[in-house]
Amino acid sequence: METIRIEDAKNYVGQEVRLGAWLRNKRGSGKMQFLQLRDGTAFFQGVVVKSVVGEEIFAKAKALSQETSMYLIGTIVADERSPFGYELQVKDLTVVGASENYPITPKEHGTDFLMDHRHLYLRHIQPFAVLRIRNTLIAATYEFFNKEGFIKIDSPLLTGSAPEGTTELFHTEYFDEDAYLSQTGQLYAEAGAMAFGRVFTFGPTFRAEKSKTRRHLTEFWMIEPEMAWMDQEDSLKIQERYISYLIQSVLDRNEYELDLLGRDKDLLKSYTQLPYPRVSYDDAVELLQENGFDVKWGVDFGSPEETFLANHFAKPVFITNFPKEIKAFYMKRHPDRDDVVISADLLAPEGYGEIIGGSERDTDFDYLEKRVKEQGLDVEEYSWYLDLRKYGSVPHSGFGLGLERAVTWITGEEHIREAIPFPRTMNRLWP
Repeated sequence: METIRIEDAKNYVGQEVRLGAWLRNKRGSGKMQFLQLRDGTAFFQGVVVKSVVGEEIFAKAKALSQETSMYLIGTIVADERSPFGYELQVKDLTVVGASENYPITPKEHGTDFLMDHRHLYLRHIQPFAVLRIRNTLIAATYEFFNKEGFIKIDSPLLTGSAPEGTTELFHTEYFDEDAYLSQTGQLYAEAGAMAFGRVFTFGPTFRAEKSKTRRHLTEFWMIEPEMAWMDQEDSLKIQERYISYLIQSVLDRNEYELDLLGRDKDLLKSYTQLPYPRVSYDDAVELLQENGFDVKWGVDFGSPEETFLANHFAKPVFITNFPKEIKAFYMKRHPDRDDVVISADLLAPEGYGEIIGGSERDTDFDYLEKRVKEQGLDVEEYSWYLDLRKYGSVPHSGFGLGLERAVTWITGEEHIREAIPFPRTMNRLWP
C-alpha cells in the first residue's frame, strides 16, 4: 500500500492508500463523519461511514478534536463537488497525537490574536496558501537570475555603517565596536558586480521603523541585483521581465493556492504583459495635481499618490528620475539636470505601492565623496566603497525588491505580515 500526500491524490483514484494528516475541522451525524484534513500539501475531505468502518472506528472518528494528528487508510475517489476534486473514503484511522483546546477555533479572530498565535496559525488556509506562493517566488527568483547570467553573493548582516544614510538602524556591538543590523546588501553587491559583472544578493534586512502600517516590517527579505556595463533603461527591462516571470511562475505552479485565496488570475495575467509604462517624476506630479492631489515637486509620494498612479495605468508603472534630495547618495546625476537623479520606483497596482526601487549608480569619485559628506556620513567608513570608483569603474545599475511586498501584492493580501512566516513588527519579537 502506498503512503501518499494529499496533493498526489489525483494519481491514486480508485486505489487504497495510507496518509498522515491533521484534522482541520469536522461535521457529521450518527451515520457519517466528514473530516476536513490537511497534511501541508493541500486540504481535502475524508468520509467515514459507520456501516463501512464499524462501531469502534466510527466512535474514534466522532471523538476527534481539531488538530489531532492521525494516519488514515482508505480509497481515493473523485469528487466534482469538492474544490480540490478528490476525497478519501476512510476505512481505518489511528490517532498519532492528541490535540485538546486548540486556540484558533473555526470562528472569526482578530489580527493581533492570530499574530500572537502565528506559530499555530501557519496551519490554516490563508497562511498556507500565501507562504506556498512565497516559496514559488523564492524559487523563481533563483531561476530567473541564473538564466540571466547572475551569480548570488552574500552580504554581511552586521555592518559598521548605514549604507543608505538612515538613522533607522538596529544598534548592537561587535566586540568593542558599534555595529548595526544591515538595511541593505546593495553596496556590497556593487563590489561584486565589478568582479563578476552581474550579481544579486538575497537575504534578511532590518529597519528600525516604528510603523504599524500594512506595508512595513522591521525584518524582511530583499533581492538586490547589481549589473556592470548597464544603464538605467536596460536595468528597467530586466526589472519588468523579472516581475513578469515571478507572476507567471505563480500562475503556472500555484493555481490551487490562488483559488484558496480567491485571487483573480486573469488580473494577475494582465500584469505579465510588457513593457510597463515609464512616467517621469515631473509628469507624475503634474498628473496628481490635475486630479486633485495637493502635492508639490520635491516631496516623496505617499500611499494615496502611489495608489492613484498605479491604478491610473491599471498595471505596474515605473516612476523615473526622482529629486536628488529625496534619494540615496550613490544615485547617478541626470546629465541635463542637477536636481534629479537617474532612478526609478516600480509601483504595483491595487494599492500595494512601491515594490522595486533602483537607479543607475554614480561613478565619479569626487562627487560621491562630496555626497557622503553632505549626508553626514564618515568618509573613512565608505573608503572601500569609494575605491570602486578609483580602479576601473564602469556604468552600472541596480535595484532592490522587497520579497514580502511582492508576496502581499501577488496574493492580494491586505497586510504584509501575512507574507512572512514569523513577522517581526514593533510590538512582536519572537523568542
